[in-house]
Amino acid sequence: MPIHLRAVAGDYADAVLCPGDPHRARYIAETFFDPGFRTVNEERGMLGFTGTFEGQPISVQSTGMGCPSAGIVYEELVQLGCTRLIRVGTCGALQEHLRMADTVIGVSATADDSTPLRYVAQPGFAPTATFTLAEAAARASRDSGATVHVGPIVTSGLFYDTDRTSAARWRDLGHLGVEMEAAMLYAVGAVRKVETLTILTVSDLIGFDAPSQRISDEELRRGVDAMMRIACHVAVS
Repeated sequence: MPIHLRAVAGDYADAVLCPGDPHRARYIAETFFDPGFRTVNEERGMLGFTGTFEGQPISVQSTGMGCPSAGIVYEELVQLGCTRLIRVGTCGALQEHLRMADTVIGVSATADDSTPLRYVAQPGFAPTATFTLAEAAARASRDSGATVHVGPIVTSGLFYDTDRTSAARWRDLGHLGVEMEAAMLYAVGAVRKVETLTILTVSDLIGFDAPSQRISDEELRRGVDAMMRIACHVAVS
């Protein structure tokens, strides 16, 4: 039994959705899973649930915030036999054409946090999603009618960054958004040979000529729901 996920092999489905927030894990299970899902982890408040989506097995497990916390959960999910991990979270938008509640599919994740690079022991490693999952998510997004952007994102180790020039540099290099866990997910996927993808809802517009803006609760709910419809279909495809 892993240390932080108090579960055994068979408690999780092969495909696992991975939000940071435990409350969102519960919301996902209650809103998108078929009736009859069960709780499989409550250790340290990191809620996990297993059930079905449209009759297909699926799990959701919260990871906490940042690469070190998320990396523990990703590793232990693999120990428990999971083979497809999809991060579902939020990001701050870096490009002006992105809007609140848009969906971002991260095909790669620049590791501004050095934890993933330390993990793979390769300083030049490029954390990248599984292409077939990214392709499936892009196709599902077109079918759903959601506003979706596909491209690179950046994984930061700092939420409150004292370097006020970093966002501009990431923006100039074409990154769509900034978040805190995707590069670690892609690193674990590369090392452990499992499929990985990150799908995000834009929850903040990071300041251009004006102060940064944060999404309303209602907008966030709409954005998360749009993202989850895509993620659930990709997870069980």
